[in-house]
Amino acid sequence: MAVEILLPKIGFSMNEGQVAEWLAKDGEQVTEGQPLFSLEADKSTNEVEAPASGTLKIVAKTGETYEVGTVLGYIE
Repeated sequence: MAVEILLPKIGFSMNEGQVAEWLAKDGEQVTEGQPLFSLEADKSTNEVEAPASGTLKIVAKTGETYEVGTVLGYIE
């Protein structure tokens, strides 16, 4: 079963964020805890880690802004 990669809420007032850069490639094997992408929100940049191990399937585009909770990809 695929695990969803959701845009996390990092700050108290954060409602949306931008995928600045994917650090892993679509179709790549990733491990739980590995940095997946850089998230820009509220004038800060954070790395978001993989919630599980498996094959990464990216659905969100770099440079786009998404609301907290949006599915950005999957790990199968």
